[in-house]
Amino acid sequence: MAGNSQRRGAGHKGKGNTAGSGGRIRRSLEGKGPTPRAEDRPYHKAYKAKQAASARPAGPYRDAKRTGRPGVGPEWVIGRNPVLEALLADLPARTIYIADGSERDDRLREILKFTSEHSIPMLQVTRLELDRLTGGTIHQGIAMQLPSYDYLHPDDLLATASTSDREGLVVALDGITDPRNLGAVIRSAAAFGAHGVLIPERRSAGMTAAAWKTSAGAAARIPVARATNLNRALERFAKAGFTIVGLAGEGDTDIAGVPGVDGPVVLVIGSEGEGLARLVREHCDVLARIPIASEVESLNAGVAASIALYEISRARG
Repeated sequence: MAGNSQRRGAGHKGKGNTAGSGGRIRRSLEGKGPTPRAEDRPYHKAYKAKQAASARPAGPYRDAKRTGRPGVGPEWVIGRNPVLEALLADLPARTIYIADGSERDDRLREILKFTSEHSIPMLQVTRLELDRLTGGTIHQGIAMQLPSYDYLHPDDLLATASTSDREGLVVALDGITDPRNLGAVIRSAAAFGAHGVLIPERRSAGMTAAAWKTSAGAAARIPVARATNLNRALERFAKAGFTIVGLAGEGDTDIAGVPGVDGPVVLVIGSEGEGLARLVREHCDVLARIPIASEVESLNAGVAASIALYEISRARG
């Protein structure tokens, strides 16, 4: 006998043989994906610090490291069907939040499987915390946070279009407030070889989940620039040799015969209801129209962009 191993109490202290978890702990972690960063965990001080920073007023435009307006929060996709559809449509996901005790149906199981296979971070939170994160919206125990969109600076878009091996082509939007229209324009711009889309900070839709989805993936391939002042941005493009073509129902020239489209062009599209603002019109070199039947008042921005971009592409051969 070695030592006092037979002395009572000298060996393992405990209650004798203990039962294992039976895989319970392992199963509870399945499908959760990588651990989110500290700034994405609602209960972490880094998350609270980031939220406080985002709430502060934005500084000068160039203080945003030339990536667009600072302080723009991320977009949320809320509910089981919307989250599943967003994942299948390849929307960029930053974090998936799931409420404790959520009942697992086929949709939730498919979401968990997708996040696991694509290494998307998933964080389990209390239902009360998810209520707070989603602003009290009915979330069915699941919500997806998209990353804040990294807008290009107009000067960077100008540089890209000016130095390209093909003639510059940019689509500028004035007063387009429906994100689905923005997404449709982005899709058309990508289809016809535009270098990017230019939008103003105010009175304009941004890159929300609806815009991402409508773009059908084109938003990942073509940049969107955001200008503090659209008219000044148009002035800079004009000084760089771009022809500024505005679409207007009362335009003097058919879009199929606009002069100068064989060179660099900025195509400006206004809202379906109000059209181009007065100052934006004044910054256009030419106002062009798309001939339509008299009983139809106007076309929406997405359709108008497709037709105009096709005509510009055809004119360039």
